[in-house]
Amino acid sequence: MKKDLEKFPVASLPDARLLMVISPYYKGVADMLQRGAEAAAEEAQATLDRVFVPGAFEVPGAIALAAKTGLYDGFLALGCVVRGETSHYDYVCGESARGLMDLTIRDGLSIGYGILTVETLAQAEERADPARGDKGGETARAALAMAALKRRFAEVAR
Repeated sequence: MKKDLEKFPVASLPDARLLMVISPYYKGVADMLQRGAEAAAEEAQATLDRVFVPGAFEVPGAIALAAKTGLYDGFLALGCVVRGETSHYDYVCGESARGLMDLTIRDGLSIGYGILTVETLAQAEERADPARGDKGGETARAALAMAALKRRFAEVAR
């Protein structure tokens, strides 16, 4: 998996300020996602703040609140939802993804999507581990790439 990440170089945004919104419901997975995101942000010389929310469902709301401050160039949505025996999984995954996409399209926010939606905790651990899947790092790189693109469009519009 690591080889695929070479296709997505870290955008150099030394003055960028990012916010990680983390659902620590699966703490070990959330910790790995954070480590990967922190490494990517450090490589890009970006500032990275963090807040925690109860679950993946609350991530879009926290990003919407933070966006109103105007402090951040981009956002990282980090968490994990493991399929259970009820339809709760489908609602949480669908609505959190829809909420984040609405913020991206409607409000023009630069959001990296790092909410893992998996069948098992083992799948989540593999994807989150910075040495294997590094989805936290990938999420940070996506947010940085979109923030860089947003800046580019703003410069062209001037």
